[in-house]
Amino acid sequence: MGFWPPLFGGLLGLLIGSYVATLTLRWPQGRSAAAGRSACDGCGRRLRWSELVPVLSFAALGGRCRTCGAAIDRRHPLIEVAAALIGAAALAVRPDAAGLLGALFGWALLTLAVLDAEHFWLPDRITLPLAAAGVAAGFAADPPPLDRLIGFAAGFAALAAVAAGYRSLRGRHGLGGGDPKLFGAIGAWLGWPALPFVLLLAAGLGLALAAARASRGHRVTAATRLPFGALLAVAAWALWLADPMRLIARLAV
Repeated sequence: MGFWPPLFGGLLGLLIGSYVATLTLRWPQGRSAAAGRSACDGCGRRLRWSELVPVLSFAALGGRCRTCGAAIDRRHPLIEVAAALIGAAALAVRPDAAGLLGALFGWALLTLAVLDAEHFWLPDRITLPLAAAGVAAGFAADPPPLDRLIGFAAGFAALAAVAAGYRSLRGRHGLGGGDPKLFGAIGAWLGWPALPFVLLLAAGLGLALAAARASRGHRVTAATRLPFGALLAVAAWALWLADPMRLIARLAV
């Protein structure tokens, strides 16, 4: 049984990743990811099923449309592989319903991370249902619903207060409006005790990202924008895999 759940998670992740890639490409352009058949962005030709197999079709076609030769966006295979890894890892750690819930959490975080990294956008149409789903998941897996509900309230209130304080002191926005909602949604999935760990890890990732940009010659100042929502998403998924409640219990001993 140990081999099959990760395999199932990985295959399901490839399919989910294909949709996530299409969604994150089309939605910011005002296009629907659900309406209409898939078509080449270069010539508009409708794609056959054999050209839509995640990762494999991209490799077989050499990353180009067979009709017009237009390059296929490399985000398709990258996001598909990322989603496959999320699904496989979630069901390797928890080969049960909790693992499937964790995979869904990871896929939603992947979608938000891509949108925030590329567009500084965390749409309410994902973050708010994600928060509601996190609280509801407490009836099927730990942490319990009350810890998750407190996590949502605490996560949202904490970053909303930080954003308001920064705006009052500096006279400009320091956090996007979607960051508190995402942090609340993360609290709804991981429970309130995990929130400090998520914030600390996200801050560390932000410092590493700023240092990497500076090392490549980019000017980094206090006003440099970083996709903090994407950093929160990465940190939250890493902590879900590490089982934060077990970590907290160990630290409390």
